[in-house]
Amino acid sequence: MKHTLLTGPWVLAGYAADRVSEGDLSAARAQMGFSLAWHIVVACLGVGLPALTLVAEWYGIRTGNPSVRLLARRWARAMGVLFAVGAVSGTILSFEMGLLWPGLMGTFGQVIGLPFALEGIAFFVEAIFLGIYLYAWDRLPPRRHLLTGLPIVIAGTASAFFVVCANAWMNQPRGFTLRDGKVVDVDPWAAMLNPASPPQTVHMILAAFMVASFLTASVYAVAMLRGRRDTYHRAGFFIPLTLGAIVTPFQIVVGDWAARFLADYQPAKLAAIEGVYRTGSHVPLTIGGVAGDKGLEYGLEIPNGLSLLVGYRPGTVVEGLDRVPPGQRPPVTGVHWAFDLMVAVGFFLLTLGVWLLWAWWRRRRAGGEISTPRLVLALAAIAGPAAVVALECGWTVTELGRQPWVVWGVMSVRDAVNPAPGLMAGLWLVLVVYAGMTAATVYVLRRLARGTPVPQAPQEEDVTGYPVV
Repeated sequence: MKHTLLTGPWVLAGYAADRVSEGDLSAARAQMGFSLAWHIVVACLGVGLPALTLVAEWYGIRTGNPSVRLLARRWARAMGVLFAVGAVSGTILSFEMGLLWPGLMGTFGQVIGLPFALEGIAFFVEAIFLGIYLYAWDRLPPRRHLLTGLPIVIAGTASAFFVVCANAWMNQPRGFTLRDGKVVDVDPWAAMLNPASPPQTVHMILAAFMVASFLTASVYAVAMLRGRRDTYHRAGFFIPLTLGAIVTPFQIVVGDWAARFLADYQPAKLAAIEGVYRTGSHVPLTIGGVAGDKGLEYGLEIPNGLSLLVGYRPGTVVEGLDRVPPGQRPPVTGVHWAFDLMVAVGFFLLTLGVWLLWAWWRRRRAGGEISTPRLVLALAAIAGPAAVVALECGWTVTELGRQPWVVWGVMSVRDAVNPAPGLMAGLWLVLVVYAGMTAATVYVLRRLARGTPVPQAPQEEDVTGYPVV
């Protein structure tokens, strides 16, 4: 496999380092970071919500319950709105890649172009079948209509896979050779299927299903807290909560896999995540704290914890930041806290899943419906925003933990940025555009939610007049 050797700082230095101002560099980073943080939430809904919609439609067909089928239909409409919004924000990101980071795209575009091209194909497949799915709701038999939604889920998941492969390459650059400062001998498949691709793609796809599931469940948890306990709202709560509860334990295992991967392939990032300043064995695991001169201070230390997690024994040696030149060290406090918060939310969501399993077991023994105490509903209402926070923290760890590199060990962020002045104006323009998109998206989704009351099903007495949530 062709790859560059990580041989010292700024291997491809000199593109813009002497010409870009600190203000413009910060503006470019802020613009890209904000655009990604906004888009990634919509992208996760685009991956997870189609699966939830198909599960609800299947359950409605299987049980013949009109409330559940109505739920699926409303989710499908929201899915169409979010797909359109995600297409706009994704287009903005594609322009930003070229406008803000010409050093990266001009040098390595031929290396990482393949996953972006494949993502474009997946996007068009998803768009085509989404149109068929929405248009054919009353024009195809229910089971055949259900099948038209499967390509949406597959294409959406594939789209996420291809995009994350490109990001994984930035963490583990492969598939090219540097010769006299030029990129030669390009192998796009080796670049796309780099060592970081498996843990990163699986971690991201599972995160997408978790965010979509818990965020959707939180909406209906709020409705149930307001007294709406009919079949429609209970299905809207339990279907996504069940999917999120199933995915969460797998995500925790994959997160552990991703962290162990860093120990072998990106030890500097792991050292920043855990605040390890000195290489050695018997390294403690520190929860919380802030970066000091000699390590994390004011945190809760678990003796030998990190060595045990990395190598299953206290004597496991963990590389510290003393192996990294000072100018190439990631910001420890921000990366460490983002990681800790992501892990804390993950175990909080796991707790909700444990409650659901326990409640289902009690229902199997006693019969009747699963009881939903107000405390559980309140926690579920928090779970949606908490899942989004964990998602953003995970990407913060991935991106901030790679600093100061845009391509790990090969090209710095400063050398990739556009040296032209005035990038701050672009940041303000993007903030205005995204503020408008946010307001428009919320307005349209609220109109969909409140537009039509839920029809009364024969077995229900308390549904008529309640607005759809």
